[in-house]
Amino acid sequence: MPDSTPIPETQDYDTAAHEQAVRLSAAQDVPPSTVPGYEVLKRIGAGKFGSVWLAREHNTGKQVAIKFYSQRRGVDWALLGREVEKLAVLYTSRNIVGLISVGWEHDPPYYVMEYLENGSLAQRLDAGPVSIAEAVRMTTRIAQALVHAHGSGILHCDIKPANILLDQDDEPRLCDFGQSRLADERSHSLGTLFYMAPEQADLHAVPDARWDVYALGALLFHLLVGHPPHRSDIQEQRLREARSLAERLEIYRHIIKTAPRPQQHRQISGVDTALAELVDRCLAVDPARRLPNPQAVVDRLQQRERQRARRPLILAGIVLPVLLVLSIMPFALDALRDTVTTSRANLISRAQESDALSAKLLAGSLQRELDDRLNELLAIAEDDTVRQLVQSQASQPRSERQELFALLDRRKHQVELRRAELQRSLDASWFLQDAEGYQRWRSPLSETIDEAFPCRDYFHGQGGRIPASDDDATDDCMNLAPITSPHVSTPYSSRTSQQWKIALSVPVWPPGEDEVSTAPVQGVLARSLNLSSLLADYQKGLATDHDDRAPRYLALVDARSGILLAHPWLTADHLEPLTDLEEDLRVEASLSARLADWVTNANPTMNDEAALRLDHYHDPVSRLAPEEYGGDWIAAMALIGDTGWVAIVQERRGPVVAPVETLRDRLVTSGVIGMLVMTGLIGCMWWLIMSLMSDRRPQWLKSWQRRWQDSSSTPATTPGRISESA
Repeated sequence: MPDSTPIPETQDYDTAAHEQAVRLSAAQDVPPSTVPGYEVLKRIGAGKFGSVWLAREHNTGKQVAIKFYSQRRGVDWALLGREVEKLAVLYTSRNIVGLISVGWEHDPPYYVMEYLENGSLAQRLDAGPVSIAEAVRMTTRIAQALVHAHGSGILHCDIKPANILLDQDDEPRLCDFGQSRLADERSHSLGTLFYMAPEQADLHAVPDARWDVYALGALLFHLLVGHPPHRSDIQEQRLREARSLAERLEIYRHIIKTAPRPQQHRQISGVDTALAELVDRCLAVDPARRLPNPQAVVDRLQQRERQRARRPLILAGIVLPVLLVLSIMPFALDALRDTVTTSRANLISRAQESDALSAKLLAGSLQRELDDRLNELLAIAEDDTVRQLVQSQASQPRSERQELFALLDRRKHQVELRRAELQRSLDASWFLQDAEGYQRWRSPLSETIDEAFPCRDYFHGQGGRIPASDDDATDDCMNLAPITSPHVSTPYSSRTSQQWKIALSVPVWPPGEDEVSTAPVQGVLARSLNLSSLLADYQKGLATDHDDRAPRYLALVDARSGILLAHPWLTADHLEPLTDLEEDLRVEASLSARLADWVTNANPTMNDEAALRLDHYHDPVSRLAPEEYGGDWIAAMALIGDTGWVAIVQERRGPVVAPVETLRDRLVTSGVIGMLVMTGLIGCMWWLIMSLMSDRRPQWLKSWQRRWQDSSSTPATTPGRISESA
């Protein structure tokens, strides 16, 4: 029955007027008037504009519902009259409450409609959600009613459980067309909160068929879940606090548009994907993504029912080919596994051989690079002019060392020009220390000029810094003698960039003396460089030499400590936040022990030939950059002379074995295609058999069956007669 007392899930916009009408109607125990031909029995509901009464027709005894418009003040009679007109247009629909008669000139006006004794769907839902099958059935019936209404040019605009009545067969019947609009009308129409489309909640909105589609989705959601979408105590409180209708509508639109997409219906056991997606399409906030009309909803629901009806037969038709394939599958999988395993091992072995060759070449190149840089230093340190200036000016004040500065700057510049022509990386710095460890020249200049650094390994050559502190001017260090032969220092961390660096140093003898002399060394000439920049030149060459392969990366590890010294990731930006390089950049403990044993026990004559190969290598940087360097790698390692360092060439395992994986995928695809073909053939046979047994088989199949039966029943004498005629 339309216009009954509102239930909790709905909110009227003129709440005060509605409550007053209900109180006035409740205060009346007698009907507002009599209706010719009917006996008014009792009041069964009250609305904003009047009350609804149960009556009995005198002639037939049939029970009906009579709606009296007894509250006339503020009533737009034209709007109320349109509800009656639209019910009259839709009286032929089985799913819409039928209009029986109208007393529009009566005092008060009334109209008579069918009485449905099972009450409204809202009352049914007070007990909780209904079953999935019941929800689908009711939604289908209401959608069919809307198809009929839309086909007659009428948009309901207020679909909700209170506007759906249940007849004696529990069939839903749509009622209350008070908010409905003609399809070509431009005036707005407001529905009920949490059933109303967001674009409908606008006093300037133009009626749209998709409003009813949204309400259908909200109704189906309510039937499944037990409450309309987006409704909660918090949201209802927000709406009640609105100071005007416009503000309430704005809040409602904001709630619908910003709230997450409803998911409760997907969590109900038995709700399949098709039904869940139908609800989602109906409740789409964007009207363009919503189903266009109720007919589309009916089509989706009917298609779902057809698919569900076919499911048992389809499953039966699939079981047989699956069983056949499963019986063959163990043998096929075993052969596939053997093929893939063998091929993968061969590819990894080939890649490792290539990486081992690259690692040995890299180790040899790095050793030659170090030797070249030491030889460049020796050429300068052995120059008599340099020796004489070191002897005469190194101990002088800085202002009196200009000639020494100019000479060393010039020789350094010559070396850099040569290296630039060869496109090789340059050094971080050059410096000269006197026999006591004081720095007497540096390029580029810095504040360390004339400071003492006798504890540094590049000065004394005894390995590491002595003592292990930042104070280089201790008595223990001041007694250390400078190196007497070319030396490669142990790696140390730069104070500015935290990158690992080394220093190459050579002794500077007095003029006319050399390392076999008993004369004391008068200074140490050194150059420092970043190990990462040392690898950069070779990384570029490795990339250009193997364009057809996955990228390979170079790295350096100190074999004695297991610390990663150089790596493409080890830039100043990445290293700045790290607090403990030795812990953060260390290879796995098992590999570290293996490398230490290797460098300790390696035969020097085999260093150029031996290479360590790893099938599974874990990059230490993966702990800090898992997306870029995580995962499984293969690697090959080679010792770099007697430096104690190991050159690493690594590449991802995935691209190496990709051809095998591609082969495996193709074999699997072929197997799947074979399975599908077999299943398709059996499915066609199954369909043909089922069609021959069905009365609804296609016409062409019936004709073929008749011809086959006719040919089977031809008399045996027919061939003889044909032969005689021939």
